[in-house]
Amino acid sequence: MTIALSNSILSGLGFSSDENFDNVIRGVSGLGLIADRYPSAEPFMASEIDCLRLEDEFANASAKYRGAKSDYTKLEKAAIVSVAKALLGCSVDAASERTLFVLSTTKGNIDEIHDARKPYLWHSASLVARFFGNKNQPVVISNACISGASALIAAQRALKAKRYDYVIVTGVDVISEFIIAGFQSFKALSQEVCKPFDANRTGLNIGEAAATIILTKRDVKKGDVAFVKGAVRNDANHISGPSRTGEGAYLALKNVCASDLAFINAHGTATPYNDEMESVALTRAGLHNVPVNSLKGYFGHTLGAAGVLESIISIKALIKGVIPATHGFETSGVTYPIPIVKTPQKTNKTSFIKMLSGFGGCNAALLFTYHN
Repeated sequence: MTIALSNSILSGLGFSSDENFDNVIRGVSGLGLIADRYPSAEPFMASEIDCLRLEDEFANASAKYRGAKSDYTKLEKAAIVSVAKALLGCSVDAASERTLFVLSTTKGNIDEIHDARKPYLWHSASLVARFFGNKNQPVVISNACISGASALIAAQRALKAKRYDYVIVTGVDVISEFIIAGFQSFKALSQEVCKPFDANRTGLNIGEAAATIILTKRDVKKGDVAFVKGAVRNDANHISGPSRTGEGAYLALKNVCASDLAFINAHGTATPYNDEMESVALTRAGLHNVPVNSLKGYFGHTLGAAGVLESIISIKALIKGVIPATHGFETSGVTYPIPIVKTPQKTNKTSFIKMLSGFGGCNAALLFTYHN
């Protein structure tokens, strides 16, 4: 079985998984209005990593690991600090040839496009792995907004093939003018904190984050959280619009369904077509009675980090026996009635599904189980 050994999160809500989770349960949002950073853009709501705190944490990691000297970007520093913090929770040798690094990101250092090497995703992945002394060629996963899910599935396959004993999966993205311009061209960004599945939602928010899950393959022990399986399905509906029938999401869900689900953590971007599509897919999959939540109102959409970050928050929720609320949700704004969680709820069930969807018609679903 694939076991999630350790994890960490850096985001606008904190610099550890516990700090982020506690803020979510308290109903705290890391989102704030950015009004004058990008002259060509309208004001937009977003969540950002604290740069001063990041520099301090990166200095600590550098002192401990004596990582290779380089001109690291914010994205690379965030990824490195996330890995360093995840390593504190287990006894994994990051430098071992039996350890693989997997980096999930959608845009990487896109703002460094003028540089000869920095924009390349493989370059960032190599810098992160080399920082910890790992000489294996890292794997880069960039598959739109399901990148984090795809990375976890790729890691599970590498472990099943017995090529590695441990896989360090890190999802990371930071805000850039390129990303903001792209989403504003769709008129998709909101100047308010997003409201997933709500009748009065006004669009999505963007978030910065770095999140790491360290996986291994072994027999299950009491207290373990297992990544049971994942599925990716592409309905090739449209370059940016989700399927009106939820075909890809439905097929992904169909392949990871379980009978003891505590909740489903939806993609929940607070855009009309995404939220509607997920309600259709969940209904088609017979999961319309399972509690559903979205974490976008706390973190914004963290792009390549979303699948990893939101899985970690959901893992911690499962262990604590609680279902996090959907920040900003009040009244249903989707055609098919699904039970959106408005306030934190207790649960004694032991599994959850994480859903993601992205441009190009890609969809993913992951199943995790807590062995208590």
